[in-house]
Amino acid sequence: MLYNDIYLFILGFIILILGVLIGVAFLTLLERKILGYIQIRKGPNKMGFMGILQPFSDAIKLFTKEQTYPNYSNYMIYYFSPVVSLILSLMIWMLIPYYFNIISFNLGILFFLSCTSMGVYTVMISGWSSNSNYALLGGLRAVAQTISYEVSLSLILLSSIIMIMDFNILSYSLFQNMIWFIFMMFPLSLCWFSSMLAETNRTPFDFAEGESELVSGFNVEYSSGGFALIFLAEYSSILFMSLLFVLIYLGGYSLDMMFYMKLVFISFVFIWVRGTLPRYRYDKLMYLSWKSYLPISLNFLLFFMGVKIFLI
Repeated sequence: MLYNDIYLFILGFIILILGVLIGVAFLTLLERKILGYIQIRKGPNKMGFMGILQPFSDAIKLFTKEQTYPNYSNYMIYYFSPVVSLILSLMIWMLIPYYFNIISFNLGILFFLSCTSMGVYTVMISGWSSNSNYALLGGLRAVAQTISYEVSLSLILLSSIIMIMDFNILSYSLFQNMIWFIFMMFPLSLCWFSSMLAETNRTPFDFAEGESELVSGFNVEYSSGGFALIFLAEYSSILFMSLLFVLIYLGGYSLDMMFYMKLVFISFVFIWVRGTLPRYRYDKLMYLSWKSYLPISLNFLLFFMGVKIFLI
């Protein structure tokens, strides 16, 4: 019976990963279409009906191109850091709170924080092992930015944890039956959203890939498969962050169409921000993190502690 359960779990997780990868493929198509309409152009529309096969042709092109690597790179680390990056971003998906056939984490939030903290190392190592000045600069920027934002990210998360007094993600849906947390924590949810943008290296915080000053950032030396894996990891984490926003602030997990509509909407906002806002200045990003979000998240944390004590 135990082996049967393990096989079923592995099968469920493989199906989940396949679903995530297909979701990532169509998220890239959605992004290119939306950016096309924002910039008053078509976007991909030749492959298949309305460009629906474009993600698959992109994947075939990326994985069949020649894999190049710099002569002076630290080859093994250079080669494996995109793989580890993708594995970490897919591991976080174990947290998705299905009611069946998957692990129920009692400490899911801690697992999420651990995995996102590990994600910093892959960016840093892929930048360093390329042995290129631009890649190293991109890696260092990404590390400084992500570490700065993870502090406020975890403190914002702590406010909602104090309200539900549990690390299990499934508990959020129980506590949001009557009112969504976004109405109770509106300023915090906006801080969380912009911290998510910084955490996933998205515009306007995409300094790791600042192509106007760093050629292409930490992934400048990667081609074909390596680049594709970094790309997949980034979009997978975007989807998961959107999922987490819905779980924490927009009513928690429910097995209905509305849940997935909310998830798609938050992913759309990620793309909308990219099409609308210019890149922020690097020192202003740091000021925003340490001088705005950190005090705000600490003050709200104390406020919600007081609310919780008052309610008890």
